[in-house]
Amino acid sequence: MTAESVPAEPSFLDTDPAFPLHRGGKLEVRSTIPVRNADDLSLAYTPGVARVCTAIAENPDLAYDYTWTSKVVAVVTDGTAVLGLGDIGPAASMPVMEGKSLLFKEFAGVDSVPIALATTDVDEIVDTVIRIAPSFGGINLEDISAPRCFEIEDRLREALDIPVFHDDQHGTAIVTLAALKNAARLVGKPLSELRAVVAGAGASGIAVSTMLIEAGIGDIALSDSKGLIYEGRDGLNPIKERIAKISNRSRLTGSTEEALRGADVFIGLSGSTVEESCVATMSENAIVFALSNPTPEVHPEVARRHARVVATGRSDFPNQINNVLAFPGIFRGAMNVRAHSITEGMKLAAADALAAIVGDDLTADYVIPGPFDERVAPAVTTAVAEKAREEGVARI
Repeated sequence: MTAESVPAEPSFLDTDPAFPLHRGGKLEVRSTIPVRNADDLSLAYTPGVARVCTAIAENPDLAYDYTWTSKVVAVVTDGTAVLGLGDIGPAASMPVMEGKSLLFKEFAGVDSVPIALATTDVDEIVDTVIRIAPSFGGINLEDISAPRCFEIEDRLREALDIPVFHDDQHGTAIVTLAALKNAARLVGKPLSELRAVVAGAGASGIAVSTMLIEAGIGDIALSDSKGLIYEGRDGLNPIKERIAKISNRSRLTGSTEEALRGADVFIGLSGSTVEESCVATMSENAIVFALSNPTPEVHPEVARRHARVVATGRSDFPNQINNVLAFPGIFRGAMNVRAHSITEGMKLAAADALAAIVGDDLTADYVIPGPFDERVAPAVTTAVAEKAREEGVARI
């Protein structure tokens, strides 16, 4: 056999089952009406479409009824904080953004368009999203690195009258709060008496801590690569200064490991490692949410030796903290009532709705419903829509 006739080794592109699934992308655009003849064409396009355009020009609110605007979300990223991959750029982020759009559609019937921007400049991202916003009923910011993500979301929420939601922050926070409420119920400790330690002060760590404080947790301390965050610590950026003012009332200093002594709750959002010996120093009936992917801060089987309730971000262990439990129903609910924003109250309502699904079935391995529980999206949708109306941010 000549060298030229030796079969080439199979490429991972051929052997890895993920690649055939993604070939050609995971999305397509389909028409919602047939164009069978000249009459159909004259209504769908010229001249009939001109009458619709004129009506919208006179009354812009009609765009919600006579275009796709009211049911389509833009999924926007710059590719700087993609899953556990980090800054891989806009092109490499597209499979994840397509996946996000897929989940929107599959879990809540929400159409969306993935948009990866070839810029990391805050002003350019904000300006670009503002300019494309008339085509959409909501903006889902995705996988944008901290601390830029905070400013981007704040500025877009200020500029736009449609829901703007950074899922890495708020989706994680909502599902974490829901799971923690049930975990606290299981161990017989009210949320108001829990002391929590959060490892990681990026987008999700800040948002989770803020929401838990809003929900009334007893005390919560965050740590970053330099140790625990407290008011007056040197080198804090404005976002960390803000969280320092409302957290760590005990004024703990030092390391995450030191803060875990006697703590009721550990929430890992850092990608770091926590030794078993440190988990062992937590309080009786401790709660451990080791949420970094793909490698939790502490292996769940190790954490279970010392903690009553253990959750991860992974699907191969019980109690998966998965954002898909939140964002599809949140946007569906907000858009159903044409809310002009997503409020803190709407987020808390979503968390309460998620927690309530578990009900009397609560066990150490079931503090949060699974992503394929068909009750999830309707419950979150209803709760968010009702709260939007109650808080006066709904248009209908």
